Amino acid sequence: MPIITQKIEVDSAYVAAVLGTADANLRVLNNQLDADLFARGTTVTITGPDYEVARAAKVLDELESIARRGHTISPETVKHAVKMVAVEAPQSVSAALAADIVSRRGKTVRPKTVGQSEYVRAIDNNTVVFGIGPAGSGKTYLAVAKAVQALHNKDVSRIILTRPAVEAGEKLGFLPGTLNDKIDPYLRPLYDALRDMLDPEIIPKLMEAGIIEVAPLAYMRGRTLNDAFVILDEAQNTTPAQMKMFLTRLGFGSKIVVTGDISQVDLPRGQVSGLRIVRRILDGIDDIYFADLGADDVVRHQLVGRIVGAYDRFDAEQERKKDQE
Repeated sequence: MPIITQKIEVDSAYVAAVLGTADANLRVLNNQLDADLFARGTTVTITGPDYEVARAAKVLDELESIARRGHTISPETVKHAVKMVAVEAPQSVSAALAADIVSRRGKTVRPKTVGQSEYVRAIDNNTVVFGIGPAGSGKTYLAVAKAVQALHNKDVSRIILTRPAVEAGEKLGFLPGTLNDKIDPYLRPLYDALRDMLDPEIIPKLMEAGIIEVAPLAYMRGRTLNDAFVILDEAQNTTPAQMKMFLTRLGFGSKIVVTGDISQVDLPRGQVSGLRIVRRILDGIDDIYFADLGADDVVRHQLVGRIVGAYDRFDAEQERKKDQE
C-alpha cells in the first residue's frame, strides 16, 4: 500500500486547543492511528498509508471544528473523534460531539459517540424511543438531559421518571424505614442525574409542584400521562404485562423513553423480561424507535468498555454453545 505524506494547516487561533497541552492530543492521535503525526507551529505533517492519512486529516478537521464551537478538546474527545470517523458517522463528528443538550454551572451534557448522537436524534424525532445498552453508555443520563431540555423549552409541562422496584440480591422487606425509604434506593440514580442538570435546591420545589415526579413503576398504573416527558429506567426488570401497562399510559403531547440493559435482568428465575420481547412486538411501528448502544458508546472509565466487551463475547459464546447442543 502506498505511503504518502500530507501537510495540514491548523488555524493559529485554535492550534493549541487541537494539539492539546504539550501536544497531548497529538500523542493520542499517534497512538490511535496507523500514521505518524508531527507538528511544527501550525503545520501538522502526516505520514502513513493513504487511507490512514486521509483519516487523520479528517479527525484534525473535525477537532478544529469542535474548537471553533468554543469547546474544550481533551484526549478522550480525540479518542471519540477517531472512533466516529472510523465508522463514517452520518453527521459531522464536530456536530455530534458539540451538540449541547443542557448546561449548568459550566458543565455541559452532550452526546460523545456516534451511537449516543443517533440516540439523542431519535428522541427528538420519535414519540417512543427505546435506549438499549450496557452500563455507562449514557442511555439514562442522556434521556434525563433531553427531559430537562424539553421542560426548559416548554415542550412539556412535567417530567416523570420511573423504575421498577425489583430486588438485585436485596429484599425490600429487610431494608429499614418506611415504604418510601425502602423504595428510595431504587430511584436514587434518577435523582443523581437530575442533580447534575438542575440546581439541587430547586428540585424539591419542582417535585412539590408536580413538575418533576420520581416514582416506582407501580405508581403509573391507571394513569394517562399528558404533556409529559416520561422515562422508564431499568426496563429489563419489567414483565411483559408491566411494559404494556407503562406504554399505554402515553397521553397527548407526551414523549416516552424506555432505557435498559437486557444483560442485567434481576427478575425472578422463570420471569420473562418485557424489554426482551418488546422489540418483536413493536418493531416496524411508525414513531417508535429502538436505539442500540454498545461497548463503543461507554464513556465511563475506559476499562468499563473493555469489561462490557468481554461480557458480550462471553454471552455470545454461551449462546453459540447452546445452539450446538
